[in-house]
Amino acid sequence: MRYCINCCIHLLPNDLHSQCFRCRGPNHNIQKCPVCQEENKIPLYTDSKQMKLLAVLEVRTDHRESWNGFFCLRKGKLCSLIFGLVIMTLVMASYILTGAKHGLLLIPSPFHYGAFASNPSLMDNESLSDMKDHYQPSKMNISYVKDYPSIKLIIDTITSKIEFITRQRPDLEELRKQEPHMFSVIPNKFLPNSKNPCWYEEYRGNTTTDPYATNSYALYSKRFRTIFDYLRKVFWNHLYHYKDKHYRLRCLPRFYIIGQPKCGTTDLYDRLRLHPDVRFSAIKEPHWWTRKRFGIIRLRDGFHDRYPVEDYLDLFDLAAHQIQGVLQSEAVKERGKMNNIIIGEASASTMWDNNAWIFFYDNSTEGEPPFLIQDFIHAFQPNAKLIIMLRDPVERLYSDYLYFASANKSVEDFHEKVAESLQLFENCMLDYSLRACVYNNTLNNAMPVRLQVGLYVVYLLDWLTVFDKDQILVLRLEDHASNVKYTMHMVFQFLDLGPLSEKQEALITKSPASNTRRPEDRSLGPMLPTTKAILRDFYRPFNTKLAQVLFDDAFLWKRT
Repeated sequence: MRYCINCCIHLLPNDLHSQCFRCRGPNHNIQKCPVCQEENKIPLYTDSKQMKLLAVLEVRTDHRESWNGFFCLRKGKLCSLIFGLVIMTLVMASYILTGAKHGLLLIPSPFHYGAFASNPSLMDNESLSDMKDHYQPSKMNISYVKDYPSIKLIIDTITSKIEFITRQRPDLEELRKQEPHMFSVIPNKFLPNSKNPCWYEEYRGNTTTDPYATNSYALYSKRFRTIFDYLRKVFWNHLYHYKDKHYRLRCLPRFYIIGQPKCGTTDLYDRLRLHPDVRFSAIKEPHWWTRKRFGIIRLRDGFHDRYPVEDYLDLFDLAAHQIQGVLQSEAVKERGKMNNIIIGEASASTMWDNNAWIFFYDNSTEGEPPFLIQDFIHAFQPNAKLIIMLRDPVERLYSDYLYFASANKSVEDFHEKVAESLQLFENCMLDYSLRACVYNNTLNNAMPVRLQVGLYVVYLLDWLTVFDKDQILVLRLEDHASNVKYTMHMVFQFLDLGPLSEKQEALITKSPASNTRRPEDRSLGPMLPTTKAILRDFYRPFNTKLAQVLFDDAFLWKRT
């Protein structure tokens, strides 16, 4: 229904609004107006029906009342709006103060109160390790941090706090108290005629017993069930029978490829397993030392039952079966020859991932872990050999981002995540030591990108507190990519592997590279020059120290 703005007369589709005398102007003559001369017959139309003058009064009265109600409504809404703004302001103020207290604000804050206390709930937000952590921080407007000088101040603060302090090794008794079951299963002496730490363990089951019924790797992952189905079929054939008892050969790896992720460890693994004397675990990356023995399958899923050491040893049964066959051969028995097969394990998290310590080990010293992975490996295998593959930490971080980010990948997004991570790392460094921040579970899960994985020298120095330098081979991916044959010869020599035929060597060195960047990630192009400059500044002091420790300036990565 339409009404004249002056007199509220209904306007019909054929425009009878011309009958409205108030709208005709000053020249309108009521005396001559045929419509106005008819008393009490002023036609008012509402839905094509005539109304009398009383209807006009009623319409006008209703109209004024509607406006009064409208103004009342507006007053109520205004009060509600003001009240809502007050509440929102209080909530935002509380968030800002709380965020500053916990060191989680992007805006520089004067408040630093011990930013990262342990919080098990944060384990659900994985950004860790080779697992697809998929930690997705909330989108925040941090465009101001794109200003290089502002971020440079953050990096300068971090650099000023860097101290490389040698950690104290725990003694053997302390380790035994932490992992009594592990020490009860693994002996302190191994078979003399094997290069690997192997021993015989009595098997008390019978032919109908499934030796892998409780193996957590088989239970939690469908991918590995085929492997364990095969092991079940051949298990009884590889037992050693002596005086009415059955024994199975158990082995630990002779060497470990311990890191780092996105540095070519998969390619090294794929080439090494082509060597006729090398055997690996049934699963490429068991992650037992760093995660599974603590019950971590995926950090975002929380904790599960801890994988016992027996489950880890089961992964080397395929290799143990072959070693068992060689040890029982007549030639070896007669001549006492050494078995040449060596076993390897290639979890790229072993070097750096100690995130679970805070949930299991007490007696922390100022936020630093009292026990590290290498302490336990060395307790059982003091002669183990370790291989580390590294690359320019700036490029490693970008590759890591491209591989693990699930959506909305872009060079701008990477830049923002780098800036946010630097801010979080700075907040931690203001209150804690470098080692405490590097091994800080809460910080590592909060950072959108894994900056800490590229701090190679921090981890290497901690490994050197328990292993001798000649037990660790450190390679560069850049050298491996440019001359595969040379780096593989270095590895063969380090592992004391025998010579190869030309055909075997060609098979190993001329195979195509493994685990290269995906085409869709390659299409994004390189990172922003500003981002690269920021990361160069951040990693420079760590690379300098690494080059000093290894006596090799190539680890400065000046030319990459």
